Amino acid sequence: MTVLVTGGAGFIGSHLIEALIANGDDVVVLDNLSSGFMSNLPQPETRFKFVKADLKILKDWKNVLKDVSLVYHLAANPEVRVGEADPSVHFQENLFATFNLLEAMRKSSKSKNIVFASTSTIYGEPTKLPTPEDYGPLLPISTYGASKLGCEVLLSSYAHTQGLRALILRLGNCVGSKAKHGVLVDFIRKLKTDPSSLEVLGDGTQEKSYIHVDDCVNATLFLKEHFLNSPERCAAYNISSTDQISVRRIAQILTEEMGLRGARISCTGGVDGGRGWLGDVKKMHLSIAKLQALGWNPKLNSEAAIRKAAKELTR
Repeated sequence: MTVLVTGGAGFIGSHLIEALIANGDDVVVLDNLSSGFMSNLPQPETRFKFVKADLKILKDWKNVLKDVSLVYHLAANPEVRVGEADPSVHFQENLFATFNLLEAMRKSSKSKNIVFASTSTIYGEPTKLPTPEDYGPLLPISTYGASKLGCEVLLSSYAHTQGLRALILRLGNCVGSKAKHGVLVDFIRKLKTDPSSLEVLGDGTQEKSYIHVDDCVNATLFLKEHFLNSPERCAAYNISSTDQISVRRIAQILTEEMGLRGARISCTGGVDGGRGWLGDVKKMHLSIAKLQALGWNPKLNSEAAIRKAAKELTR
């Protein structure tokens, strides 16, 4: 089939494109390159069609959906912390861009199926860990999480009133090669600047679920096949590993992988009860029981995912 990947020059999107091409799909990539890079994409470029355009400017890409039967929507501003300084960024890049895409799909005669990359941050700070998909109420504590939850609501409404079908993927923290942001990238940058010490934002006890990008892409394609063969109009699944890891342990693993075991690890103490920043969810552990019931399991747990990603990002 012909598929569209928005945000395809980004971290997860570029890995997804490699898998789609390997599966024999014809791939169209739409990216404004604000946080993506052409160097992330497979070579030669003839293996896919690239469209440089911004989802917020409909006239620049209105004809892209002409032959597309399935959309993977990964385009977004991925930096949670940016919302603290400028909340409008997540509204524009995540919510408004998704609205434009759904409107274009509504008017399309062919593009009626969408796979959306959501996030664990839509759960806010749940009282139930591991957190299942039916947990509520959903009360995000960041504008990033709020914008992604808003996208989910739009997807559901369009699925039930406009003839679309939507698969929502609530991703844990994804790590691996080609990542340009996140805790590992931040730590590597700090250690390259000063190999003798590593500062950790927060009190160091923050614990979250991590998944390697290879497992993430594998689960995405697995769920896509299941969803397209199901009668559901809209469905949400958590994608992550089955456990958690602390940010302090991540720091220890990285110093080991970089041969800097003597580096001093210090914590800033954080804000608002030891968070790394305002809006940072301190404890996140997703339940993937719903996904496991379909027969899928991650190959790596959180620590193994972190260690593999650390090797990939530092070699």
